[in-house]
Amino acid sequence: MNSKWIFILTAFISTVTFAEHSISWYTIDSGGISSGGPYQLTGTIGQPDAAFLGNDQYELLAGFRVGGPRCIVNLEHLAQFAAHWLDGPCNQANNWCGGADLDHLNDVDIVDLTLLANEWLNICPAGWLLQ
Repeated sequence: MNSKWIFILTAFISTVTFAEHSISWYTIDSGGISSGGPYQLTGTIGQPDAAFLGNDQYELLAGFRVGGPRCIVNLEHLAQFAAHWLDGPCNQANNWCGGADLDHLNDVDIVDLTLLANEWLNICPAGWLLQ
């Protein structure tokens, strides 16, 4: 092989090896409508439409950085739960002991603690009373 080609090949490999790599931040602003039965969802495949939509039964959180009234089961919920530990009787009149009676079975006990632990650091389920 000619020494000229060896030099060009070496320069090319060196350039590729030491090149800076980066990923540009951008969004793809495209989308459409999906529907089935009485439901319709309008959305995009990119970040600009990040938002919250919900009612008593359903909740839709969209985008890579979710917006809206998001609730994560955390230490604040545990503290509220602990304030009602072993309370009873719990019923609708006392908001199920401040929301701590998660199974609505009349008292705050180990079963309720298990339910809280199962939701730990997840998005609060629908009807979550520990707020």
